[in-house]
Amino acid sequence: QKMPPSLPTTINIREPRWDQSTFQGRAKHFFMVTDPRNLLLSGAALEEARQVVENYRVGIVRPGLTEDQLWQAKYIYDSAFHPDTGEKMLLIGRMSAQVPMNMTITGCMLTFYRTTPAVLFWQWVNQSFNAIVNYTNRSGDAPITPSQLGTAYVSATTGAVVTALGLKSLTKHLPAIIGRYVPFAAVAAANCINIPLMRQRELKLGIPVTDENGNRLGESTAAAQKAIFQVVVSRIGMAVPAMAIPPVIMNALEKRPFLKRYPYLNAPLQVGLVGLCLVFATPLCCALFPQKSSMPVSRLEPEVQAQIREKDPHLETIYFNKGL
Repeated sequence: QKMPPSLPTTINIREPRWDQSTFQGRAKHFFMVTDPRNLLLSGAALEEARQVVENYRVGIVRPGLTEDQLWQAKYIYDSAFHPDTGEKMLLIGRMSAQVPMNMTITGCMLTFYRTTPAVLFWQWVNQSFNAIVNYTNRSGDAPITPSQLGTAYVSATTGAVVTALGLKSLTKHLPAIIGRYVPFAAVAAANCINIPLMRQRELKLGIPVTDENGNRLGESTAAAQKAIFQVVVSRIGMAVPAMAIPPVIMNALEKRPFLKRYPYLNAPLQVGLVGLCLVFATPLCCALFPQKSSMPVSRLEPEVQAQIREKDPHLETIYFNKGL
């Protein structure tokens, strides 16, 4: 039996497997990244994937390693280790934990929205989870200080709770279905507060901008604003199907005798419906904008434009990592 030919060491595993300039390619990439099954992998499996990837990067290829196995190892590695620091990420902060965690929290927010303590508790749980995710997936060369983390966390939680309670009191006299949308409005408001605050350092100092080959040209706050705006849009987009579709279905189901007879099925049903929406909404909304985003040089701040013109007078487009 002949050995299969050894893999060439020229596959670029620093970039995703699929073309990221198309929506379809980005969607395939994020379906892999957010796959909840990655959470069930043992420490040994993660360690093995890490060795395959790190060895491959320095040109060591395990005999018999196929291209599919290499990509599989890369996605397992990416799902658990921080891209900039290489450290193992907190389990619930990983992208693969997004669906199960959000499904549970959103399902509970939509189920227990009638009493003030429940609203307070679930909005607080949700913002605590968001803070962990934002901290875990922070950009490597702009570490967040504990005080910034605390400010963002407290502000987002306060914003979400104030929005939720304010809207809840306004919807008392409106049809029941409208009350079900209060949690969504609160989450959208919190995202608009939480993400910019978590990334305030980028808004103050700018994020690195590069040419298409990844050569760093400087830092731009205009690029940071665009990056953060795109992330806020995709986060709110992720919440839309999960928080808009289940209330309509649940509103209809609750009028049926079945749920009246088994009221304890309310929460699990809601969580299941939310999960179904999130499995698709999470990767598809991550894929709305390219991870490596771009903008014309002419849209940057004048001093950054001048800096870039000095290095390369003909450059028209710069690139930056928008974060997640």
